[in-house]
This record gives sequence, C-alpha cells and structure tokens, in this order.
Amino acid sequence: MSEKSRSVTGEERGEGKFPKGLVLRLFAYLVAGHLFAGFLYLLFMLGGQNQ
Repeated sequence: MSEKSRSVTGEERGEGKFPKGLVLRLFAYLVAGHLFAGFLYLLFMLGGQNQ
C-alpha cells in the first residue's frame, strides 16, 4: 500500500488535537453567545422593573 492511499487517523494528523481554527471559532461563538444571553437577561430585568 502506498503512503497516499492509507487513511489518516486523528493521531497521525495532530495527535488527537482539534484544529486551531475550530477552537478559535468555538471560543468566539461561546463568548458571543454568552454576551447576547446576558444582554437579553438585562433587557428582561430592566423591562420587568418598569411594570
């Protein structure tokens, strides 16, 4: 079997690590999601006080 026809496992690619771009994107989505949820929470808290 030649080198190119072998299937590449995760261990051979990067020793089981996630790609750097995926980690950065995941971190950005988590931060943005929490900021958005905090903003919505703040809006509901302020809106509830005015009733």
